[in-house]
Amino acid sequence: MITTANIKNGVNVDQLVDTIDAVQTNPELVKFQFRAKNNWIDGEHCVSSIKGFYGVGAEDESRQDTFTMECSHPNVLLGQDEAATPPEVLLHSLGSCLTGAMVYHAAANGVNIESTSSSLEGNADLHGFLGLDPEVRMGFDGIKFTLKVKSDASVLELENFAKFSPVFDMISNLTPISIEIVKE
Repeated sequence: MITTANIKNGVNVDQLVDTIDAVQTNPELVKFQFRAKNNWIDGEHCVSSIKGFYGVGAEDESRQDTFTMECSHPNVLLGQDEAATPPEVLLHSLGSCLTGAMVYHAAANGVNIESTSSSLEGNADLHGFLGLDPEVRMGFDGIKFTLKVKSDASVLELENFAKFSPVFDMISNLTPISIEIVKE
């Protein structure tokens, strides 16, 4: 007997349901630790490498390749424009995660997504970063996410699906960050 996978929006729904069932049986499976190593190159130019992570009860060894991402700054911000800025990478992460969360949760709820694209904008006043005004925030004063979706679902349903995004949660809610400096 030939069986075909239950695919909706590019998501294997049967596998998703099996994963949810496994987690309900063993809640420890959902504890993950993601990691990145960052190395300074010169000036504002840095490169991060990402490979290993912990998840599903063990150190993952399935990745064959190390992923790298660079960050830089444009010339107007004293950089050499070798790569996207860190705030632009944050926008990429947020947009990718909001879209992915929407697509997965739509699939799990039987909702079709025919197409989707998004744009993100983050406004920043550099007075804070430059130390010129302590009252001005150093980061974005807000982020606008515009998502165009072709789907049979309502706007409210799609928005609720998107809000399952872990990156949305990390950015919109206070995430504790500890900084440890180790001198060499």
